[in-house]
Amino acid sequence: VQLQACGGGLVQAGGSLRLSCAASGRTLSTLDMGWFRQAPGKEREFVAGMRWNGDVTYSTDSVKGRFTISRDNAEKVVYLQMNMLKPEDTAVYYCAAGSMLVRSSWSPTDINYWGKGTLVTVSS
Repeated sequence: VQLQACGGGLVQAGGSLRLSCAASGRTLSTLDMGWFRQAPGKEREFVAGMRWNGDVTYSTDSVKGRFTISRDNAEKVVYLQMNMLKPEDTAVYYCAAGSMLVRSSWSPTDINYWGKGTLVTVSS
């Protein structure tokens, strides 16, 4: 599976961005999909994830109520809608895919496939 994320950019605090992750090489319908981020000098952290059939979503506490993950298996695309952005959301965001991720927080070691990151910068 090849994953390609896009949609990052520079936005003011309080603004919105939508990240997209397009997959190729394999159907998404059997993969759990999610987003991680990595800020300068920090470890890569889980942001949000969704089970393969879309029935369960997970997100880290710091983005609850602001970020929404969604997916379109037919189009092989996963989205991350980010609202009310804060300067602390500044990071490189990575699309990720794995299997059997039935837990509220995912680790980078759980991931089988990574996309190249897309930079999100939130100015204060």
